[in-house]
Amino acid sequence: MSANHFDLAAAAFTEMVRQGFHPDFPNGTEEQIEQIREAGQPAPSGDVRDLRGLLWSSIDNDTSRDLDQIEYAERIEGGIRVLIGVADVSGSVEKGSPIDRHAADQTKTVYTATRNFPMIPNELSTDLTSLNQGVDRAAVIMEYVVDPQGCLRQQKIYRAVVHNTAQLAYSKVGPWLEGTADPDAKVAASAGLQAQLKLQDEAARLLREERVSQGALEFSRIEADPVVIDGEVRAITTAAHNRATNLIEDFMIGANETMAELLRAAGRSCIRRVVRAPERWERIRELVALHGGELPAEPDSAPLNAFLRRQRADDPVHYPDISLAIIKLMGPGEYVLSKGSDAKPLGHFGLAARDYTHSTAPNRRFADLVAQRLVKAMLEAAPSPYSDDELNAIALKCTLQEKAGHKVERAMRKRVAAVGMSDSIGKIFRGVVTGASDKGVYVRVFNPPVEGRVMQGQQGLDVGDTVSVKLLHTDPARAFIDFAHV
Repeated sequence: MSANHFDLAAAAFTEMVRQGFHPDFPNGTEEQIEQIREAGQPAPSGDVRDLRGLLWSSIDNDTSRDLDQIEYAERIEGGIRVLIGVADVSGSVEKGSPIDRHAADQTKTVYTATRNFPMIPNELSTDLTSLNQGVDRAAVIMEYVVDPQGCLRQQKIYRAVVHNTAQLAYSKVGPWLEGTADPDAKVAASAGLQAQLKLQDEAARLLREERVSQGALEFSRIEADPVVIDGEVRAITTAAHNRATNLIEDFMIGANETMAELLRAAGRSCIRRVVRAPERWERIRELVALHGGELPAEPDSAPLNAFLRRQRADDPVHYPDISLAIIKLMGPGEYVLSKGSDAKPLGHFGLAARDYTHSTAPNRRFADLVAQRLVKAMLEAAPSPYSDDELNAIALKCTLQEKAGHKVERAMRKRVAAVGMSDSIGKIFRGVVTGASDKGVYVRVFNPPVEGRVMQGQQGLDVGDTVSVKLLHTDPARAFIDFAHV
């Protein structure tokens, strides 16, 4: 079979099974979906507020259909009040039900260029529990005030019914906020929405500046964005971060901190998302020294980010190279149990966050669905639905499945790239070394941004080295892209 006719969708399913996932939903799923559909959407009552009159909007990828969050902001005395509405998945998916057991086994939605493998059935995640435009939906609201210094104040969590007035895309909102493009039709048609997005952007930029001042790391990530039509790879383009992606990231970090801090204040155990001190700090110090900087002997995010900011300003062309290398050297994040009795927050090195959990994507991540159940129990002054032992087991499972999911996504990116680059054998590319161990040396080329293994001339290379490589061979069946160091 030629590369151009390789069945990427079938390969994605096989890769999921190889990495220990069970993509097919269990018996009882369809019956549960029908029960949820028949129950309908809840109406505001009691402690469930009616916030359908606010000018909510969502910003996500162009093709996203599983919308987990919407945003709203208003200027008040002393700052900007931000409301993050998160899809109330736990209100539809009961703990221990067939869909919940499947979600607990998978722990995350896995995305590939040709096929996605949802943690929760599409009938829910892209419809009944998705905050789609133009429909009323149940949500959990995380509210906070961003003061003029970018600090979070007056943090609250409560339940509400909401109505998304505009489903927007990063690719359109970002350039408009940056002043490099006109607004899309939805934004252009609403002066209120324009003002709302600009106010959200103002709040997000305050949040980011404060986090950076506390040592949060700012990276410039450039990712491959394959164009796959009817199973065929038509192109591999580049997707870069913009003001809209930053806006959502900053808002979600604030929401996740709010969730973690309020659960801790209530003495409730939960699952934390942490990135500990970098695994290869010495190599990071070496890379920084090669670029004229200096870092202390012990891991410290503040001077590292100061270096990154200088590099971005002084050498924007090569800044993504060093940024990518440091991301790889940081090591992976992990989920861990935080007991309600723990006095000291675990923290998050890369975000400079004192207390942090994942809570804003319950359609896509099981840890977030668990966090939603925990906070609802807190709001109702009810016992926790999970014991500490259960939470610890879930945290370990989520960490393992996250690694497995990354392997699936990485393998499929390579397969897509192998198909897309099959006519570039012999060409020379510039890239940066992203991995160096006994298992091999790996390089990510810049254009298109794809990764492969260095099969010739790899001796002496280490993470962060900028190199020229020649494409030797591609094999989509085995997810191989082979280069020679030249």
